[in-house]
Amino acid sequence: MYSDKNLTCADCGQEFVFTASEQDFYAQRGFTEPRRCASCRASRKAARASSDGGSYGSYGAGGGYSAGGGYSSGGGGGGGYSSSSYGRDRGPREMFSATCSNCGREAQVPFRPTSGKPVYCSDCFRSIRGG
Repeated sequence: MYSDKNLTCADCGQEFVFTASEQDFYAQRGFTEPRRCASCRASRKAARASSDGGSYGSYGAGGGYSAGGGYSSGGGGGGGYSSSSYGRDRGPREMFSATCSNCGREAQVPFRPTSGKPVYCSDCFRSIRGG
């Protein structure tokens, strides 16, 4: 029914895969397709949790990395896209250079790579993740 789709993150500009199973999950719940990659969704979710004093109900629930789809029980749907409060004073996203652990090419990533954890370019990340 659905097939994997490449989308571009509204925050960092990175391409990410919206898998067929995620599309099905979103459709069943009436969600719109995600505008942000899993990393940016998790960052925004963490920022919301810390700015509103943290809510125990959403801590660790979801996170956006499972095949079940990003916003699971952590909210998001309509309220997650408000440009008036969260994104307005942040400048352009800082990108970091890294060497892809799979193919060895130079990659730009939206996080500071730490030693011991693999970093992948967009192409390798997509193929490893099953996209």
